[in-house]
Amino acid sequence: MPRFFIDEGALCGDMITVSGGDAVHIGRSLRMRTGDPLTFCREGMEYETIIEKITSDEVFCRITERNPSSSEPDVYLKIFQALPKQDKPEMIIQKCTELGASEIVFFISKRCVSRPDDKSAEKKISRYAKIAEEAAKQSGRGRIPVIRGIISFEQAVNELSECELPLICYENGGKRFSEIELDSKKEIGVMIGAEGGFDRSEADNACQKGAVPLWLGKRILRCETCPAAVTAVIMNLTGNF
Repeated sequence: MPRFFIDEGALCGDMITVSGGDAVHIGRSLRMRTGDPLTFCREGMEYETIIEKITSDEVFCRITERNPSSSEPDVYLKIFQALPKQDKPEMIIQKCTELGASEIVFFISKRCVSRPDDKSAEKKISRYAKIAEEAAKQSGRGRIPVIRGIISFEQAVNELSECELPLICYENGGKRFSEIELDSKKEIGVMIGAEGGFDRSEADNACQKGAVPLWLGKRILRCETCPAAVTAVIMNLTGNF
């Protein structure tokens, strides 16, 4: 069944009103008609609806059922990703969204090759948010992951330290997943480096502020592989697969 995300303004009592691009897509591309079912999502809630009226630029739907989304994990996973070059951020967003991450924050570390100025960074984040929305629709998520950045390493470390369980992926050693208690945690933050990993001073800085070094084994993962692998393992170990 087609699935769309809505903001608070679209919801009024037992009715959902859709306008703009989504309305055009529903009426023209999908060729849906009065009486057809549609699913809408907002902040982890799913709304089952029936189309009551369609105009050239609006769709009016009556809510028949409201339920918490069964596809949303009960752990809030926050990925802090050092900004990689080229199209790697897009791949990271797609895969981590599909796998269940709730938030992805990009930051600049010492070994980042990509260092966009403020104007370019704003455009990138806007594009990344659209990629997250499309991935959320495709994978049946009940919410769109938050995409933020591009912030400094210092800001990222400070935010990471505020998570209930802060982790940093570090190729020079640390605890394995089997040595970390995940079951009772409701918010987990994971910091991941760019193409060249982390400078030792950065890893030391994060650990001094409470981050637990996480070791993924003897094989070194690419920066676009690591966040997807970490997200998948965390979802599995917390019972969200």
